[in-house]
Amino acid sequence: MTTFNRAEARIDLDRITANVAYLKNIAGVDLMAVVKADAYGHGLVPVARAALAGGATSLGVALLEEAITLRGAGITAPILAWLVPPGSDYKSAIDRDIDLAAPSLVALKEISSAVVNRRARVHLEVDTGMTRGGFLSEWDSLEASHLAGIEVVGIFSHFARADEPDQEQNVEQRDRFAAMSKKLEALGLSHVPQHLSNSAATLKDPASRFNMVRTGIAIYGLTPDVKTLGSSHSLGLKAAMSLHAKLHLVKNVPANSPVGYGATAITERYTKLGIVAMGYADGIPRIAQGAGIFVHGKRAPIIGRVSMDQFVVDLGPDSAAISGDWVEIFGDGIAGGYTAEDWGNASGSINYEIVTRIGPRVPRIYRSQTLDRE
Repeated sequence: MTTFNRAEARIDLDRITANVAYLKNIAGVDLMAVVKADAYGHGLVPVARAALAGGATSLGVALLEEAITLRGAGITAPILAWLVPPGSDYKSAIDRDIDLAAPSLVALKEISSAVVNRRARVHLEVDTGMTRGGFLSEWDSLEASHLAGIEVVGIFSHFARADEPDQEQNVEQRDRFAAMSKKLEALGLSHVPQHLSNSAATLKDPASRFNMVRTGIAIYGLTPDVKTLGSSHSLGLKAAMSLHAKLHLVKNVPANSPVGYGATAITERYTKLGIVAMGYADGIPRIAQGAGIFVHGKRAPIIGRVSMDQFVVDLGPDSAAISGDWVEIFGDGIAGGYTAEDWGNASGSINYEIVTRIGPRVPRIYRSQTLDRE
């Protein structure tokens, strides 16, 4: 079969299924798998199916269009879309049985006005200390009349510092969430699912799990924070994505050769350089320094600036790599290669950004022993 791939992201769907099952077992409650942003760059529909196979009881997305795509793919599980601003097509969501987040009285009014033949399923979002989305001062003004045509199927909030388990703010947010949730009883609502825990809290804060957890980064096998929580491997997670590319060229280069735009690097010795067929147009951070590739069992660091379509690595004078070899840019790191965490550190960012920014020019190649390939 003819292939035109010069780079590819390989996604192990069975690892996603296993991560979800593992996290759900830890939590002991329902689990909402967060698949927003094209499932953190892993592929929205394939990952959603893999997560449901692992025991996820619902799916979470940011945008309404993401939820509509899932419904269009035949997925019938509950789906929450939580970043649906005023003026959105709430009726389309209601008609497709998509859950909506309501962070304000304005949102509730618009959702209620869109109700025709069936009640709208709504999760009330409350601000417990992140000071981003959610009810704050308006919460005290919420009355049953604001819920006309609405079925409240959840209440939720977001932790600001769950990846710092010792921070007192986590306790404050948890307590405030519990207190704000009590208002629902005054409105005649009982047994409403509560979800506050993200991946970090799911792993490290049993008291914040309530009756549902909402996990994102961990289902992809990545640690929420390697410095405060430990590596993915130490947390029992299995990285689902590995990123690979071809060596477009390998060539011998003498000492004192300037490399790349701006000549920001100069070879210190005779060496072999490899030109990797990926660049910042594919999601490789332009400022990354200190990361690189893994080839023939050895690391080769970036040298010089990342270009739009390619970057250069120092393979070393004795490297056996040749033009056309496939190399690993990041993976699970078990064999000694770079991880998404390494690339995040190398670019002053986090693993979340590394995987989600892998661009559409890079095909996703799926592997699963239990699911059909998409």
